[in-house]
Amino acid sequence: MSAAPRQDLLSLTPDALRAALGEHFARRGQPAYRVDQVIQWIYERLAASIDEMTDLPSSERSALGEGFEIAEPEEARVEVSKDGTVKHLWKLADGELIESVLIPTSKRLTLCISSQAGCAMGCTFCATGWGGFDRQLTAGEIVAQYRASRRWVEARDRGPISNIVYMGMGEPLSNRKAVHPSLTILNQGYGLGARRITVSTVGVVPGILELAQRPEQFRLALSLHAPESQLRQSLIPLEKRHPLPQVIDALRRFDEAGGKRITFEYTMIRGVNDDLSLLPALADLANQVRAFVNLIPFNPIPYQDWTPSRPERIEEFARGLEARGVASAIRETRGRDIDAACGQLRAHTLVQIERSAPDLVDPAPGPVPADLS
Repeated sequence: MSAAPRQDLLSLTPDALRAALGEHFARRGQPAYRVDQVIQWIYERLAASIDEMTDLPSSERSALGEGFEIAEPEEARVEVSKDGTVKHLWKLADGELIESVLIPTSKRLTLCISSQAGCAMGCTFCATGWGGFDRQLTAGEIVAQYRASRRWVEARDRGPISNIVYMGMGEPLSNRKAVHPSLTILNQGYGLGARRITVSTVGVVPGILELAQRPEQFRLALSLHAPESQLRQSLIPLEKRHPLPQVIDALRRFDEAGGKRITFEYTMIRGVNDDLSLLPALADLANQVRAFVNLIPFNPIPYQDWTPSRPERIEEFARGLEARGVASAIRETRGRDIDAACGQLRAHTLVQIERSAPDLVDPAPGPVPADLS
């Protein structure tokens, strides 16, 4: 009979972690302060393994390791952009590959994390789906990206990670079983303020409604990219399942929950979604839910010959939104030279790794989950 799988300490919410450790040490007749020792190693010292917990007796480290683990990813590749953006390729315990991106500005250091290995959404402007969908990440695998990235920046004195965005590989609200615990862990365990954590979605309505019910003021970003349902459907296949009117209604309920800022992400593609006739509809949707609009120049991806909108057209959109009472910003493209910009994650990396080390990755897409809601 095979041994029971070990429980990943990183996947447990703070309350669940304390309860599990309390039961473990009580069963072994150990003092209650052992629980606090382990919790400090997890949340404050960012221990990468149980062996690092040196204030526990070796016998207790061994016993703890029999039932628990710290599932840390392996740093498979690091690329640093000329603008300071850093892309990490992480190799998980089963060999799966995911990416995270550190984006520095003068005021903050933002970490963009992945919630799935690959993506099943099939958005036509995004490269992540090119490699297919492989599997959901666990809460611990999501949190581990933050821990490993934080150790990386602290070792290089690059300042604290101030913001987290769930905008890496995958659709976060299609992995709610892991994303919700990970939000709690980052917020309550690692002390990251809810207003500094943003969850992105292409419009998974049940997930938006669930997030609205949480008491914390996590932020929400909608990958809108078109203000009309028919055009949006050509860019985002999920529009067929969750049409724009349903999405906006869900966002309205999210907004009514109070204090939870909504952002529209609008990738501007020349000749596709940048006609000025779309401006009134875009402004109307934003005003309905008090959304801030990020205008994002399209970033090149494999097998797609689109080009970004001309700078003057993007400026026209920004001015038009302002005239209609909508706050907006033109997002500066970061990390494009290392394929770390918005929409570029994973596809180029898969190509590079397949050529240099084919044993690292199986590029064939895995099964698509039946329930994307």
